[in-house]
Amino acid sequence: MERAGTFGASVGSAMSQLTYVAVGAVAGVLLVRERQRRLAAERLAAAVLETLLRAIDANDAETGGHVRRVARYALILADAADLDTRTKRNIERVALFHDIGKIHEALFDIIHDDSDLTPEEREAVRTHPQRGAAVLAPLAAFYPELTDGVVAHHERWDGSGYPHHLRGNTIPLEARIVAIADSFDAITFNRRYHSAQSVSEAAEQLMKGRGTQFDPKLLDLFLSPPVLDQVMTALGEDLHGPRLRRSVRRGPTDQARLPTLSFRWRTTTPAPQSPGLRPRRSL
Repeated sequence: MERAGTFGASVGSAMSQLTYVAVGAVAGVLLVRERQRRLAAERLAAAVLETLLRAIDANDAETGGHVRRVARYALILADAADLDTRTKRNIERVALFHDIGKIHEALFDIIHDDSDLTPEEREAVRTHPQRGAAVLAPLAAFYPELTDGVVAHHERWDGSGYPHHLRGNTIPLEARIVAIADSFDAITFNRRYHSAQSVSEAAEQLMKGRGTQFDPKLLDLFLSPPVLDQVMTALGEDLHGPRLRRSVRRGPTDQARLPTLSFRWRTTTPAPQSPGLRPRRSL
């Protein structure tokens, strides 16, 4: 009886070990499959961003050129701030997609019309951060900083920005950096509503927003001679000049609703260059 008990215990021990091995094998297979699914989903998310960027180029070459220049300036500032690689990638993505809400059909014609905007139209344009964030929301699981940065890129350091009146360091870092780069490009490149100004004029205008519109420490760094020299070099290269495009207004905008974007797909990247519009880089 003692031998039988010992034999039974041995069998039981062997069965337990086999069970542990089997469970471990199944868990390993499940983990591998989950990792494969995750990698496939991440590749799909990256492909979606690339497609969206190409769609921006296809729908609006001016915006396509603008966001690429903003991304370059933002990365120069991020490098100067000695930010880590992950943060710099987040900043680049926010810069590239910060204006995606502007190519919605409800706003496109307003933004590209040569006539002055009405107060109602200005309010409609101010919805573009929310529209852009809504478009990018399905990718939030992979790029959680992207929607937060896009929706906050018109917030101001003193809390007077929009849409949520964030203040100071409560504004995402990505948005604070993109806001400086965005404003610099808006000043130094031709737009339908104003001519390009020089780098020195841009620096003067940016300084007026120090501590009110912009993070003062980041702005000081951006306007420091070593960083501004790099920005001037990038500006002079003019890799992606904008192309103006006129349209006839389609009618009033529904400001209460934020409908989804519609794209006309075309594979054009980088953004097409327009030789007719050049930046001013003189000091």
